Amino acid sequence: MPEVIINGPEGRIEGRYHHARGTNAPMALVLHPHPLHGGTMNNKIVYTLYQCFVKRGFSTLRFNFRGVGRSQGSFDRGEGELADAAAALDWLQGYNPNAPTCWVAGYSFGAWIGMQLLMRRPEIDAFISVSPPANQYDFSFLAPCPSSGLILQGDQDNLVPHESVQKLVHKLAHQRDIKIEYRKIPGSDHFFLESTGTLATHVDNYIVAHARIGERAAPAAAGRTSAPTRGSRSRARSMSPAPL
Repeated sequence: MPEVIINGPEGRIEGRYHHARGTNAPMALVLHPHPLHGGTMNNKIVYTLYQCFVKRGFSTLRFNFRGVGRSQGSFDRGEGELADAAAALDWLQGYNPNAPTCWVAGYSFGAWIGMQLLMRRPEIDAFISVSPPANQYDFSFLAPCPSSGLILQGDQDNLVPHESVQKLVHKLAHQRDIKIEYRKIPGSDHFFLESTGTLATHVDNYIVAHARIGERAAPAAAGRTSAPTRGSRSRARSMSPAPL
């Protein structure tokens, strides 16, 4: 699990990267919780997501947002963190030009950033969102949501009401050609302290069922040749993060 340093918008971005052995392995980016609330790439749930992808043959990257660990910069209310995620994805693509699929996974604040990245980067094929803070941040930018995915939440979550997540799921699930799986993990709160293994099982099963490794006629990199640049994506889908 080598440490990597990525050139980000505010300087150095610290990460951990696993490069899969296969020449055409899929790739995944994992995003951590809120930087001001103790979130780092070493968070237990983030590490669990990371290991799920590694186990299934993905080249996988997790990293610290600006101002966390050895990553330079300071917290930027979501805008800067989204730019960090875009830079990390650029780096991941550079090392995996023939990846057939690209996934993004995030936990809590990281789920919100991941969904924004999903809207801006058409090469992302699927997502996994754990405890998305639908009551704290505006998810209205998912109109329409471009990819199917899995949303996980503890049924005892006392930070994010189930109603807010259910409303988000309902909105996404009624979009054409999009399938959202929403699963509540019994006995778990927002932090899954006693349910990490159960969460990992749900994530692993979803990856196995939906990875589509090797089924695409062309790699994700080929689709990116005609995709808009990061700058044009930002202009086309400009959005302002909700206030904290």
